[in-house]
Amino acid sequence: MRAYLYFFPYFIIPVACGLMFAACDSFEKPVPPFDKIDELVVITVNSPDTYYENSEGGYAGLEFDLASEFAHDLGTKIKFKVVPGMDEAMLSLEKHQGYFVAGLSISDRHALRARFGPVYQLVQPQVAYNTDYPKPKDVQRLMGKTIEISSGTTYAEQLNRAKQEVPALKWAEVNITVEELFAKLAEGKIDYVVADSNQINLARNFYPNLGTAFNLGEPTGRAWAFSPYVERELLKKTEEFFNRIKQDGTLTRLLDRYYGHIERLEPADISGILNKRRTLLPDLRDHFHSAEELTGIDWRLIAALAYQESHWNHLAVSPANVRGIMMLTETTADQMQVTDRLDVRQNILAGARYLAMLKDGLPLRIKEPDRTWIALAAYNQGSSHIEDARILAQRLKLNPDSWVDLKTTLPLLGVSKYYHGLKHGYARGGEAVILTESVRTYYKILLKYERPYSWGFPVRDEVEPIS
Repeated sequence: MRAYLYFFPYFIIPVACGLMFAACDSFEKPVPPFDKIDELVVITVNSPDTYYENSEGGYAGLEFDLASEFAHDLGTKIKFKVVPGMDEAMLSLEKHQGYFVAGLSISDRHALRARFGPVYQLVQPQVAYNTDYPKPKDVQRLMGKTIEISSGTTYAEQLNRAKQEVPALKWAEVNITVEELFAKLAEGKIDYVVADSNQINLARNFYPNLGTAFNLGEPTGRAWAFSPYVERELLKKTEEFFNRIKQDGTLTRLLDRYYGHIERLEPADISGILNKRRTLLPDLRDHFHSAEELTGIDWRLIAALAYQESHWNHLAVSPANVRGIMMLTETTADQMQVTDRLDVRQNILAGARYLAMLKDGLPLRIKEPDRTWIALAAYNQGSSHIEDARILAQRLKLNPDSWVDLKTTLPLLGVSKYYHGLKHGYARGGEAVILTESVRTYYKILLKYERPYSWGFPVRDEVEPIS
């Protein structure tokens, strides 16, 4: 790692605003000096780990949330200038069309053109391969193969260093997104892709035949890039912002929101839901749509929970007599007035109503998405044990309203040192963490491949993947 990385602390975060695609226009009016700011203009790219449109038509992504949070601290509006790639982002910065570029990996090349703020994330460049073919063990095995990287990224620097040891190494920089590169790799159109570890782990949840071959070079820092002539006050505010979000836990919660669950499932789990999405889900969609109408909970989240519980087998029965597609206990079924737990419609609607009831029972101060994740944990272990985990979080000086902190305390409910001092005693709290994190990943998969439900206008036909 280059020495200049050590001058910056680590961090990351998410928030919200409006999308504004804009090409690099040499006639675009430069942003005003920072001391005259009335709108924070942020330059970034459209990608899964920076800035994208979510399933509700709003915007999300780590950089979106970070920059939006920063604008909130500054007390100003925010506008995103979204460009095709990082090369265009740097050109826009040089033309003073934004105050900084969000989501840039620090590199020697970029360091010549920009000044970096605090590092808020470390990422490891890796070689991704198609698992239908042999796994390469080192750079030597890449010779003669088709390697592609997104233009404007830092990966050419790592490859150039590797080329000093393997002179025959070749690759192509292409002007497409890393998501498009992963799609080509999964289809066998190219041999290898170089990308960040987080990007590869996210992609593996949609393409189960993608894998990581090996690390390429040292981890790199991600930071906001400013003009070399950036005003001192803007840098000062940026440093104060990252110090604040690191100390109050905001950064940790945002990182968990986007990356905390991405390595939970195995390739077989992902292949399973993708296959059953085509074979079993078509007959279940209407029931999940009805569940959304009844509860207001996204039908894809309910479907993800049902898949985790039963793999969409409406006849599933456990040794403990938990039954049906949502795996209802007798007590829960009675509470929800279910007459036949193996009736698929009754079971789905009851499971969705029970999840909604668990959410409604949580303190109002718990915000989304933590509210949903904690309710999922309660679906597994019951509200009383979740309350014990929240009390334990307080005792350990953690945040009882934060899912990332409850992931720490829930497994402790199985440790006598902790559960003896709690009202409801022993619980298999680690199972609640596994369920919740798995559902989060299944939900992400369904968000990618399944359309939202338009109330009153259900989509009854099989929905093909949305590219």
